[in-house]
Amino acid sequence: MNNLMAGKKGIVMGVANDRSIAYGIARSLVDAGAEVGLSYQGDALAGRLAKLAPELNDAWYAPCDVGDPVAVAEFFAAAEARFGKIDFLVHAIAFSDKSELRGMFLDTSRENFRQTMDISVYSLLEVTRAARSMLNTGASVLTLSYYGAEKMIPNYNVMGVAKAALEASVRYLAADLGGLGIRVNALSAGPMRTLAASGIGQFKDMLRWHELNAPLERNVSLEDVGGAGLYLLSPLSGAVTGEVHHVDSGSNVRGMIDKDRAEESEAIASRLAG
Repeated sequence: MNNLMAGKKGIVMGVANDRSIAYGIARSLVDAGAEVGLSYQGDALAGRLAKLAPELNDAWYAPCDVGDPVAVAEFFAAAEARFGKIDFLVHAIAFSDKSELRGMFLDTSRENFRQTMDISVYSLLEVTRAARSMLNTGASVLTLSYYGAEKMIPNYNVMGVAKAALEASVRYLAADLGGLGIRVNALSAGPMRTLAASGIGQFKDMLRWHELNAPLERNVSLEDVGGAGLYLLSPLSGAVTGEVHHVDSGSNVRGMIDKDRAEESEAIASRLAG
């Protein structure tokens, strides 16, 4: 696999630190021979990327606030000047007020609903449209989802609704861009200890529930999601588009609590519901 992406170039948006899913994907791409560019928002993340870039073969990086159309246009103009044509685009960006990722979904404010949908969903359209003229035939666009798009997850609230809209957007974008030979997919990872997950209430319970009830009986690793991302961005998945690819140790296929682990699972469920 060392040369799978040799000669390929692309953009990974949303690397927050070396534990983020976007970093795992970027790491796998670089290890497979690709050249990556990164985006960041804010001075704090600029400092982190300055430290991470050397680990990613001295990756190029520049600021991009996806809530600002001018900033998006400026970022992709700079990316085009740096890379010319690209072969992949990773959208790993989401945001919601963490104070509203608790309690009842019913209490979601209009302001946070709008902001969550704008940053977590509309930004996929914004950046894909901005990158469209740069994307080679055969290029791949990848975004990140979660099982909360399919089923109600405690303390996920409006973000689950946003991820459902994101998954629908993947299907429509796949139809729009398929004639250009561009693929669009989503990767739905199981719960992981990332910066984004830190805003979700009772996250330790979610991790333990997953470990108890996933068919593989374990949580997923950065290497797991990095490898899956590499597959979806590489020629290996050349006929795959409009899909939501689960990387969750199989937990999405289980419909009932594992009877051998029922007591602890039910205790966790009680706390999550509490």
